[in-house]
Amino acid sequence: MNSNTDTLRLNLEDKPILRVAGAFDAMSAKLVELHGFDAIWAGSFSISATHAVPDASILTMSEFFDAASNMAEACQIPVIADCDTGYGGPINVRHLVKKYENAGVAAVCMEDKTFPKENSLLENGRNELISEKEFVAKIISAKEQKQDKNFMIIARIEALISGAGMNEALKRATSYEKAGADAILIHSKKKTPEEVFEFADLWKGNVPIVVIPTTYGSVKIDDIISHKIKMVIYANQTLRAAHASMSRVLEQMINSNSLSEVKEEISSMEDIFHLQEMFNIQEKEKEIENELKKLGYIG
Repeated sequence: MNSNTDTLRLNLEDKPILRVAGAFDAMSAKLVELHGFDAIWAGSFSISATHAVPDASILTMSEFFDAASNMAEACQIPVIADCDTGYGGPINVRHLVKKYENAGVAAVCMEDKTFPKENSLLENGRNELISEKEFVAKIISAKEQKQDKNFMIIARIEALISGAGMNEALKRATSYEKAGADAILIHSKKKTPEEVFEFADLWKGNVPIVVIPTTYGSVKIDDIISHKIKMVIYANQTLRAAHASMSRVLEQMINSNSLSEVKEEISSMEDIFHLQEMFNIQEKEKEIENELKKLGYIG
């Protein structure tokens, strides 16, 4: 049994809000954990970017799975995997749930758009919805496949992104909860949070509401909590920070005569050693040596 599924469920019940930060590999996930976030978002946008391909269903499930499973192996806090549209139909969804659950991932998120999808915030992007019936079938398939009752299926509603409107978003949320979704992620590309707050205030469901405030970054945590939203995901800021910092360092290095001329602040070697737990190696080696002494292999 995956204890992180229990942790995620208990935190949703006990805490006023869960703060989740995006990651794109094991190192960025570990940094999310070390800085005190409640969970890690293995986002398809960020993982796609690390492969230098568009966030447009280019990578396979195996490539996204490898990234998320590496995060789960490296960290002690829950990992929530962004699984785009589910990599196919209901049978494909059964396969992904089996894989991710067995890898120690605590939750998967699927969105109700057509395949291939494009990033929801791409200007003039393709944001067509699949039918409510088709997406309900995926949720049912996911629910039937999972073995751990606390493994979460998060249904991401794109009706506000596509222009289908609030009534459609509310109707779908009700249907998705009835089908077995454990949380509803309502997505918006507005510059202010009023749209997601309206959804949260109007919807009468019982499962937690999740938001991703990428475009409405000025929203305050206290206001999110006041609308009974239980999880906020900072989906791509780590990727964008890494891109900006590396770009600045590389620009300075290519134009410098020595590394001492590079003024961009970078981590020390010791910082990375701590992340890797390099300083624990000697301690572990001594523990093994003591065990060998006890067994008589060392005099």
